[in-house]
Amino acid sequence: MRDFQFQRLTQGQNVGVINLGCARNLVDSQVILSNFKRQGHRLVDMRQADVAVVNTCAFIEEAKKESVDTILELLELKKQGKLKRVIVAGCLAQRYGNELAKEMKGIDVILGTQKLDSTAIPSDVSLTPKHYAYVKICESCYNRCSFCIIPKIKGKFVSRTIESVVEEVKRLDARGVKEINLIGQDITAYGMDLYHQFALARLLKAIIPVTKNIQWVRLLYAFPAHVTDELIDVMASEPKICKYIDIPLQHISDHILSSMNRNINKQGTIDLIQKFKQKIPTGSLRTTFIVGLPGETGENFQELLRFIQEARFEKVGVFVYSHEEGTEAYAMPDQVPATLKKKRMNQLMQIQQKISSTIQESCVGRTVRVLIEEPQKNESNLYLGRTEYDAPEVDGVVFVRSTKKLEPGDFVDVNITDAYEYDLAGDAV
Repeated sequence: MRDFQFQRLTQGQNVGVINLGCARNLVDSQVILSNFKRQGHRLVDMRQADVAVVNTCAFIEEAKKESVDTILELLELKKQGKLKRVIVAGCLAQRYGNELAKEMKGIDVILGTQKLDSTAIPSDVSLTPKHYAYVKICESCYNRCSFCIIPKIKGKFVSRTIESVVEEVKRLDARGVKEINLIGQDITAYGMDLYHQFALARLLKAIIPVTKNIQWVRLLYAFPAHVTDELIDVMASEPKICKYIDIPLQHISDHILSSMNRNINKQGTIDLIQKFKQKIPTGSLRTTFIVGLPGETGENFQELLRFIQEARFEKVGVFVYSHEEGTEAYAMPDQVPATLKKKRMNQLMQIQQKISSTIQESCVGRTVRVLIEEPQKNESNLYLGRTEYDAPEVDGVVFVRSTKKLEPGDFVDVNITDAYEYDLAGDAV
């Protein structure tokens, strides 16, 4: 894999970035751009760029295809003389750097993934709107799921110190940020490397006192086996912590959970959900499931369907198992045919859509607090916003009608009048 020093570029280049994949990648893209900025280069929209950076994803087959297609598009622009350099970074570059160098001769630099410094405070370069930000508190995963390639790409699990995270939050608060999203592949394992204990609750207790402008603290990507009673208690007691958590459960069958190496069984999962709902009755759970893991029988899948119907999650994402080389599951027998995996995904989503519609309709008549994102284009007095139960980019929105002018970052109370499959609409009070 090629090494690269940013100063090798002629000073004063126009650098643009295309970020693919998750919010964790977005944080990495901000760090990359910060490095360019420190070397005297200008950060611009991709349409004005001389140097294009694409931060890639390689988690599943679809992500790899999107990354490769994007690289090819940039190389074509370079052939046409519209770009001078193409730099490929991120997970695809880390995982297939040698192959990319061999097959795509027009790539100038292959960077791989960014290493997380446990004590460093990330730059002030931001790729998000001014009113919210992502704060990466750890890198890689503490678990070793049989279907997942992330630990092999990212290396060993690393946490940032409490002091460095608190200092970053202070800086974001001083900039007027209203919402921070704590992210990592498994934020519930935060601190295991540094403090030898699950320390996310401890981190939250350190963050909350330094927030003045920040009103929402959101937790993204919690590993179910690592959610502690203390964490749930802190979520319940601290008003600024969103009563929303993203916990990828992946399955409910004991057979499949064991094959996945999830370190939690069906009863443990049910107990966790009940504990969360008991302590936080107004809370919202987002989760994801994988269908079609090798060895998943029809009975295992039916068990998952019944669980979905009983649990009635507010938000669910479904993925078909991706056959990734280098993972334990890659060599497992009884691979499920692609057509059957797709059929199972569609079945599950049809059930969840009905559940989601019912939950959405129950919101009509309620008054909810909404964070305004932006004005709706070509519509006067109409704005897009989110509730605390909606993470940026991945969840639904609230269409807000207001006779008063609103700005991004404003909080308003909204009386919900209409519900759609994933979104809500209402009037500002």
